[in-house]
Amino acid sequence: MNESQIDLAHTVALGSIGDEDQRAVAEILDTDDSVLRAAFNQEVQQTREALALAASTLAATPPPALRDRLLAAIATDPPPPTAIHRPPTHFHHGNGRTNQPVRD
Repeated sequence: MNESQIDLAHTVALGSIGDEDQRAVAEILDTDDSVLRAAFNQEVQQTREALALAASTLAATPPPALRDRLLAAIATDPPPPTAIHRPPTHFHHGNGRTNQPVRD
């Protein structure tokens, strides 16, 4: 595999693949080169495993005081504005020149 294909495998593993990359992946997976297909799939799998391992080892429990600070900050924030309620639109027949109702 070349560097571009390795980068593409990493992109697939991250799940951040765009349309152009999607076509490139399809070309690799549809190729007659079984060695390339296997190497690509292996690179994707190894990258996913490495990402999962990194996520599990880097995860940390936040300090207990953080929850209290967040809840206090939320409590002091003003509530979001409420929706604007408008009265229903009324219709009248205008000046008599048309049969179409006119909005106020």
